[in-house]
Amino acid sequence: MTGYNELRNSAAWIDLSARGKIRVTGEDRARLLHAMTTNQVQGVEPGTASYVFFLSAQGRILADAWILFRPDDLLLITEPETRQKVYDHLDQFIIADDATLEDVTDQYALISIEGPTAGTLELPITATGLPGGSVLIDAASKDKFTSDLGLCEADSEAVRTVRLETAKPRYGEEITERFLVQETGQMQAVSSTKGCYLGQEIVERVRSRGQVHRHLRGVRIDGAEIPEPGTKLTGGPNNAPLAELVSAAYSPALDRVVGMAYVKTEAAKPDFELRLGDRVARVV
Repeated sequence: MTGYNELRNSAAWIDLSARGKIRVTGEDRARLLHAMTTNQVQGVEPGTASYVFFLSAQGRILADAWILFRPDDLLLITEPETRQKVYDHLDQFIIADDATLEDVTDQYALISIEGPTAGTLELPITATGLPGGSVLIDAASKDKFTSDLGLCEADSEAVRTVRLETAKPRYGEEITERFLVQETGQMQAVSSTKGCYLGQEIVERVRSRGQVHRHLRGVRIDGAEIPEPGTKLTGGPNNAPLAELVSAAYSPALDRVVGMAYVKTEAAKPDFELRLGDRVARVV
């Protein structure tokens, strides 16, 4: 596990270049993305970035993305697994719009620098939930740029372990089409004031009725044995199932398993004690 200690104690760089990059141009680009995502798009000034969800008509989360607002286009940054999915989803809704999609993934490298000493970078995109950010550069410049940093590169195992220590969810693992927006807790992706968008009716219905029955939370489990996704955590007077684990890893720094779980509302409180057999699991 390369770069783990550096991420926790200083800083390391992470190669996020595999993330999809979809360029949206045309006069109607902002109108299109405003109608297709959960966050504000129209009227946002160039030079900013916004985190969004793409939803189905049933309010299920199809993907997440960052939108980079640039003077001549909007650039979507997606998880690698949802790159084609987002492209196809948008493409089917372009009918009379003056909007054009272009997959420019291979033209750019996305490099993040994260850790306690990382400082502030151009873009607020991170992989671990630690301080830091990212820069978007020409792909041909990646090797020189990363060499000049003078930092260690963190590998995928280190990134995932630290991400679970900080309880930062990732689409494709903790967030999938199974779940509703409010269940993920990632409400920074949702504008409460914008107009209609695909899936808004369900988001608003859940908000107005307060019907959120489970919440994504970090958990810490005694011991080093890593349970499988889907494992049930129990608790309460009757030791009933109260949570479903969706991801887990062993944390060397904490000497226990860290993970994330969808926890029933009554148990989704800091330090609530759950059980995995004879092992204690606590909500964080």
